[in-house]
Amino acid sequence: MARPRSDERRSAILAAAIRVIAAEGPSAATAAIAKEAGVSNGSLFTYFGTKADLLNQLYLDIKKEMGAVILEGLSTESDLRSQMLHVWRHWLRWAMSCSEKRRVLAHLNVSDDITPETRKLGHQAMVGIEALLERSRQSGALRNAPLIFVAALVNSIADTTIDFMIRDPANAGTHCDVGFEAAWKVLS
Repeated sequence: MARPRSDERRSAILAAAIRVIAAEGPSAATAAIAKEAGVSNGSLFTYFGTKADLLNQLYLDIKKEMGAVILEGLSTESDLRSQMLHVWRHWLRWAMSCSEKRRVLAHLNVSDDITPETRKLGHQAMVGIEALLERSRQSGALRNAPLIFVAALVNSIADTTIDFMIRDPANAGTHCDVGFEAAWKVLS
């Protein structure tokens, strides 16, 4: 008789996948992930039917976490700039404190293993942020550009800012502020 699935074991597999994929990339062997999680390779496949299933779940979990952290405590009563600054600071704080998840998400964003359905679900985790971007750019130079293009520009500024914050932690606050001003100018 098959052993019942454990939420604890499933979580251990996902946590191990983050560590292993952050170090080795998405081509990391499932055996390495299972070993890191302290389970057999067969047990891993009890929880995730295929490696692609594991990668898709990992992508979705990280996107949901990131979206929730970014929007946490956001006051919709404040002006757009203040709301964007809140989102920016929470985003960068998450990225700084979750560097392995950030690295894994970067790998999975370009992975062919992530299905269109999973990407759509991941996108839904960011709908609040997308709406704020849309409102922020309405009177800016990019108001007629595709929102996905505008989001990619802001994301590039954020990635550059995060990289500088990591390399120069003594000036992380300054880098965060300068990066925000650049992003805000792109939007408004």
